[in-house]
Formats: sequence, C-alpha cells, structure tokens
Amino acid sequence: MAEDWTDIEIDLILSDYFAMLSKELADNTYNKTEHRRALMPLLNNRSEGSVEFKHQNISAVLAKLGQPFIRGYKPRYNYQRALEDKILDNLVDNYSLDQQFKQFSEREVNTNLQNIDLDSVLVEAPKIESTAKDERVDYIRRGVKTNYLLKEQNNSKLGISGERFAREFEKRQLIKIGKESLADQVEWISQSQGDGLGFDILSKNRDGSDKFIEVKTTKLSKQSPFYFTRNEMNFSIEQEKRFHLYRVFEFETSPKLFTLNGSLNSVCRYEAELYKGHF
Repeated sequence: MAEDWTDIEIDLILSDYFAMLSKELADNTYNKTEHRRALMPLLNNRSEGSVEFKHQNISAVLAKLGQPFIRGYKPRYNYQRALEDKILDNLVDNYSLDQQFKQFSEREVNTNLQNIDLDSVLVEAPKIESTAKDERVDYIRRGVKTNYLLKEQNNSKLGISGERFAREFEKRQLIKIGKESLADQVEWISQSQGDGLGFDILSKNRDGSDKFIEVKTTKLSKQSPFYFTRNEMNFSIEQEKRFHLYRVFEFETSPKLFTLNGSLNSVCRYEAELYKGHF
C-alpha cells in the first residue's frame, strides 16, 4: 500500500500545481511533463503515475471548493484529508491567485461560431465515478470566500454565448438528418420567454415531439462541476424522457459539448448546497 504524502511533499506539489494553474489562467504556455520531472527528485521516490494522480487529487479538491483547476488534470476524488487542509491554507494566503480566479470567472468570451465546425464538437460524456473510498468529510469546516465556479456559471454573457452555441449545434444536427423544417422550429426559450422555466432551448426530436435542453457552460474541462436549481431538477424529473443536459466546456479555447438524456438526479452525482429556511 502506498504511503501517504508527507506535509513537505504536499507543499512542494501544491507550489508546482499552483504555478502551472497561474500560467494557464494567464494564457501562458507551459509544459506539464517538464514540471513533473523537475518536481520528482524532490519527492520520496514517487513514480510519475503517483505524481500524476496527486495532481488529479488537487484538481478534485479545488473543484469541490468551487475553484478553477488545471484543465488537463481530471479530478480524482479519493484523496487524503491533509491535502484538503493544505489547499485551504494556500487559498486563504494566496491573494494573487484569488485575483486570477476572480478574473477567470468574470472574463468575457468572444466566440465566433462561424469559425467552429459544429460537426466535430460533440464528445462522449464523462463517466460517473464512485466515491466509495473517498476519505473526505461531508462538509468543509473552513470555507473559502468565493465559489468561482458558480460565479463563472452565473456570468450572463458566458451563459448566453454557450446557449447560442448549443442552439446552433442543435439546429445543425436536425439539418444533417434532413429535418430542416424542425430546425427552423428550434426556440431559444430563455431569451424569448425568460429564464426560470427549467430549460433553455426547445428543440424537436426526429418524430417532431418536443425536446427540452438545459445548457451549462464553462471555460474549464468537461469534468468541471456545474450547478442547477431546484426548478431545473424538478422539471427534468417531470420531463425525464425528453429532458437533455448539454454541457458546453473549454468554451474559451476549443468549444465542445456532451449531451445527456434523463433527469438531472440520474445523469450525474449531485449534492444539496443551499437550503431555504422559513417560518
């Protein structure tokens, strides 16, 4: 059984991870392999696979805390508690990184849909990973000031751009199967009728029946957590067979999306983060 990482090792890999993340957020190039090879001699005979896994653990903690993470390191949630504590310390003390997170969440994205091949943007949806061996506690005893993933999702200009992208993709899919008349009926509901109906786009299935699409957009990778309302959850359950999640990701660099059909409580792991009290 692999030994837990020491405090010194965790400090070293966190320093390296945040250096890479800072470069990525600033749109500066860097080489992950070079960073890993420079780091390994400082560790206790850790393998490249072990270092890679720890990077993914760091991404998982940041995702859990609502913070941006390195796109190339898919979150892996089976991590030691000490890692979470150390990351919280870093987030509290690192003002410059917090400012980069803020700029990331507020940054506008000017995506020219004419330059995107809509026939090549669809990818396979990520698998739901088990957290049976997850050593994390059920709640965080020390908070972070801002959930920047939620703030990014609430960036209205990003959301509108992502919905426009999904609408054009949907129309293209109908045209490809010879359903031009149905493509003309695709309606951007959140713009024509307002947000809050439980879905964003009203499309059509091949047989002409209604298809309800909820769009969630991020500049991060497809494993980035997304947030949905109780209304969206309830609507997805009521319309389970006709409800579709369109997850748009890497929207700033190379827009892609995956789709999932079914209620939100069946297509992903979810947890309640907000309660309403009343008397």
